[in-house]
Amino acid sequence: MRVTSYPIATLRDTPAEAEIISHQLLLRGGYIRRISSGIYAYMPIMLKIIEKISSVIEKELNSIGCNKLLLPMLHPAELWERSGRWEGYTAGEGIMFNLIDRQNRSFGLAPTHEEVITAIASEIVNSYKQLPVCYYQIQTKFRDEIRPRFGLMRSREFIMKDAYSFHSSESDLKNFYNKIEQGYENIFRNCGIETVGVDADSGAIGGSASKEFMVTAESGEDSILYTESGSYAANIEKAISIPSKEKPLEIENKNLLFTPGQTSVSEICKENKFDLTQIVKVILFLGIFDDNSETPILVCLRGDQTVNEVKLFNLINAKHQANLINLKVIEKTKDINKNLIDLPFGFVGPDIEDSTINSNSKWQKKWVRVVDHSAYSLKLFVTGANKLNYHKITSFNSLDNKFIEADVRNSKAGDYITNEMKEILIEKRGIEIGHIFQLGQKYSQKLNAQFSNHNGKLENIWMGCYGIGVTRLAQASIEQNHDNDGICWPIQIAPFEVILIPANIKDSYQRDLAEEIYLEFKKSNIDILFDDRDERAGMKFKDADLIGIPFRIVVGRDAVNNQVELICRKNKAKINVDRENILEKFLYESKLMYN
Repeated sequence: MRVTSYPIATLRDTPAEAEIISHQLLLRGGYIRRISSGIYAYMPIMLKIIEKISSVIEKELNSIGCNKLLLPMLHPAELWERSGRWEGYTAGEGIMFNLIDRQNRSFGLAPTHEEVITAIASEIVNSYKQLPVCYYQIQTKFRDEIRPRFGLMRSREFIMKDAYSFHSSESDLKNFYNKIEQGYENIFRNCGIETVGVDADSGAIGGSASKEFMVTAESGEDSILYTESGSYAANIEKAISIPSKEKPLEIENKNLLFTPGQTSVSEICKENKFDLTQIVKVILFLGIFDDNSETPILVCLRGDQTVNEVKLFNLINAKHQANLINLKVIEKTKDINKNLIDLPFGFVGPDIEDSTINSNSKWQKKWVRVVDHSAYSLKLFVTGANKLNYHKITSFNSLDNKFIEADVRNSKAGDYITNEMKEILIEKRGIEIGHIFQLGQKYSQKLNAQFSNHNGKLENIWMGCYGIGVTRLAQASIEQNHDNDGICWPIQIAPFEVILIPANIKDSYQRDLAEEIYLEFKKSNIDILFDDRDERAGMKFKDADLIGIPFRIVVGRDAVNNQVELICRKNKAKINVDRENILEKFLYESKLMYN
């Protein structure tokens, strides 16, 4: 491909909208063009990267036995209503774009395809003899992000690979899940990027188990906790650990403590010389369910810990056997008069009375009380006395109220993974580029996708789903592969493997030698870009560094001696090569660098 016939439009200045380096470089390199907030056009050079990533994915999934198809982007609401996800995905802060057609029927633009593929499976799968089977597609998805940001990292329209498998048993699902997990590791390695696989929460997709594949980067929106040995890794939403040892509270007096204006744990510790680990703080939430019921929730944590809302969300759902759709913090200004009576915010303790709930409130009339393991294990602790300007010293053994003891805290760096294994957790930021789920029978049960087993009895199909963000993967790769001059694409997914630059296109020796090399590389099926512009050499070199093509061949003054320069973008190594040996030398160096 010649630059004079290939639209590359680089920018010297960084667009103000771009907050992170990968977004900046995609815009400056002319890879994407912003159309609206969270909506981008993929320019030809970007589309080449998307196609190369897609090719790597297709090759691996086809080898596993998956079948490629293409599903509709526009989904009828009734399918999502049958699965129970329509309300959560479209109401309030739901992420599904939705519309009403001219027949007054509701539709949504697909953020994911569990409902549609399960409905198809319910029609075509009848017997265990047809299982297992896996379908996949690479397609545009839509999500109405509250705050689109970071370019292709969190956009409203993006390209994703999603796959769905169907099985006759849970054991078969687990075996295939493990096969996909290995396949994902192969895909990311063959795309030239390093990933960390972490245990993750299944979220709105659901299911019994899931794993995320992360690219570690300072710009990542997720926190990853892992051990140095690699024995454990989890997303912070899922991580389980043992917190640091508390400092025992050695005091006999259990009377009230006068703590005027001391509404935070830091103020209590500062004014009374307590340690954070000697405090139990109380956080109040309101759980909102899909049947419009509302339940007040009281959560007790050790003073140095923070609540993990995902764990709390899952706990409440499991205990209530209901569908919790939202958790929000109960705020004094909004709730003290409307729903609560005489509640001294800042001095609330675990033994708050149910009578604090206003009889006219639509809330459930009793508090659901949850205590984290870290707080429940304290023999004595300081906590709110449910009296303005007072705290008290007490223990959970002396409290009559019934508590649900559970892990509802955020694990953090410095925690141990278990008491037996004294490995400490390390924290890094990560960008999620892939996620796999064991869905179980969640969707098949609701959408009546059944099969006839060996005994002729009907059973619900077991399902898994597996996603890779193709455009997100491309941008995440830049976070791992860049320097001060621009992008350093891995050769496996680079838009071109090598760029050929004659320093002076008007020089006949340089122009003719460059033409020879260009035709030779093309004949050998090397993906080469020929910068045949009549521009200054320095400008062309800067563009080559910015767009990040792995190798550069420079035809300069030594062309008269039949010599050219081969430069590796990644390590800036330069080699003078005879014209006759340039193809062989390029193949050797590229294999040495990227295999």
